[in-house]
Amino acid sequence: MFTVAIIGRPNVGKSTLFNRVLGRRQAIVQDLPGVTRDRHSAETEYRGRPFRLIDTGGLVPTSEDLMYALIREQSRLAIEEADALIFVLDGRDGLTPMDREVMDLLRKSGKPVFPAANKIDTPKSEPLIGDFYVLGVEEVYPISAEHGTGVAELLDALYPLMSPGTEDARSTEIPKIAVVGRPNVGKSTFINTLLGETRLVVSDVPGTTRDSIDTLVRHKESDYLFIDTAGIRRRGKIDPGVERYSVARAMRSLGRADAAVLMLDGVEGVTEQDTKIAGLALRGGRACVVLVNKWDLREASEGAKTVYKAELKRRFPFLAWATVLFGSALEPKMVTRIFPHLDRALESFARRVPTGQVNRFLQEALALNALPSRKGKPVKSAYMTQVATKPPTFVLFCKNPKDVGEPYLRYLENSIRKEFAFIGTPIRVFAKAK
Repeated sequence: MFTVAIIGRPNVGKSTLFNRVLGRRQAIVQDLPGVTRDRHSAETEYRGRPFRLIDTGGLVPTSEDLMYALIREQSRLAIEEADALIFVLDGRDGLTPMDREVMDLLRKSGKPVFPAANKIDTPKSEPLIGDFYVLGVEEVYPISAEHGTGVAELLDALYPLMSPGTEDARSTEIPKIAVVGRPNVGKSTFINTLLGETRLVVSDVPGTTRDSIDTLVRHKESDYLFIDTAGIRRRGKIDPGVERYSVARAMRSLGRADAAVLMLDGVEGVTEQDTKIAGLALRGGRACVVLVNKWDLREASEGAKTVYKAELKRRFPFLAWATVLFGSALEPKMVTRIFPHLDRALESFARRVPTGQVNRFLQEALALNALPSRKGKPVKSAYMTQVATKPPTFVLFCKNPKDVGEPYLRYLENSIRKEFAFIGTPIRVFAKAK
């Protein structure tokens, strides 16, 4: 697919333009330099022609700061990946020495470059773009990413380079996997290892990932969309501003996913915050696989795994149905072990059991453990059906549903899971009046 990367120095409005072209707020935007750190991509279309758009972090070509160096590497990879480049400049600031450095870098790539002078909000501002022709470009496109002015003209210039065709319909069917956990447990490292490249910025600084980044991973002819999310800290420790947006995005990413990979720190052990994040996955009704990372640092300890599993059982009794894997996110062989477990969880998550089988199971379950009686009178008839998938949801129809308490519904849930081999997915069971 034709790919366009948005490049520029920090705080010129790249993420605002990214959101404007997509028509939705997908990238975090704030009036601070360095908010975007990873390559952030999404598929869209213009006048019937599909293309992929990549947002990048602010490019500072000569900075020795570690974070800017990591961002610079991500920008370099985006430039390599792209077929065309949108070079965003700040129309109010005018041309800066850093802009010249970025342009030199883009020119060396040999890719078509489309300079866009942002923050040109009115026709009176247009004379400000004259400075940018010093870069030796044929045309500078005045735009206001915030208000949308001039964006269509910029896309019109890109349009002849885009290939005609339709978007791959499979993209809507690709399972979405949100990778969630506390800060610095190895979420971005895990996805980079799956890809076999440094796609996401990784450092020892907690909170390096700020936005939720969608990454397409192909494994044995199957596609998966992994969503790297910001680490979720305790509410009282979340800083206002960028981090608050990051955590909100992580919550929303979990909501749009089919499954969650819950990452835990094998060295630090299970914390109260891990329990809360697991609870979020459960309340969202997501399928789940638990991955205990950094286990290579503990596997030599005799009995460590037994102790850790006991702690998981104590902390996560509500997640007993989830598969637990131990390993290191740095090891490709270990990381790819997750796919069979994800496939099984996703299959269970979307499975529908025919009503006839459900009711045959119900009669056997009632024979083993009858419904609660009302005033000593046994319940004579009841039936059950599956009313939804993702997650599997069952409704028990009986005469007095208020008499059916949580313990009995849990009994039915556990029996359904065992009978129909639901693995890695929550199951919901409700009682309603006949």
